[in-house]
Amino acid sequence: MTLWQVAATLQEPSLRSVALVDTDATIKRLAEIDARAVGAARDKHHRYLLSDPATTAVLLYSGNECVGYSYVSASGHVGPLAATRADVLRDAFAAALKIAAGGASDNVSAFLPGTCEGALSLAIDVGMRITFPMLLMATPGFGNWVKYLPRNPGFM
Repeated sequence: MTLWQVAATLQEPSLRSVALVDTDATIKRLAEIDARAVGAARDKHHRYLLSDPATTAVLLYSGNECVGYSYVSASGHVGPLAATRADVLRDAFAAALKIAAGGASDNVSAFLPGTCEGALSLAIDVGMRITFPMLLMATPGFGNWVKYLPRNPGFM
């Protein structure tokens, strides 16, 4: 999907984005969000992503409430993205797509779990299409897939 196509159909996101800075307080906040979305803290993963200069990282706010985070790579890939509640995931994905649309890449992509109706419906609404279907298998269960979009299948 080209970014100009997404940008042309994307409405202004309802969530406010605030740039992430790698501090202990930030990692603690990310751990709280991850605990609600995936059931585990992922501190090393976040520190790795925050050290990548080609990745934009933001906390997402609804008013004064922090409701999630998102990473967007310079290549236009959205993820990981996590929300504290399933009802804000669509808006979180919209905010991430807006960031991707403002980047230098010509394309946008994301790995969207099949149970993640909010993100899937937005992807369809803006014209994104499935180009690389895959099956995620995990045992024991891993997190709540209606509140989380992975970076890639092998690097949750």
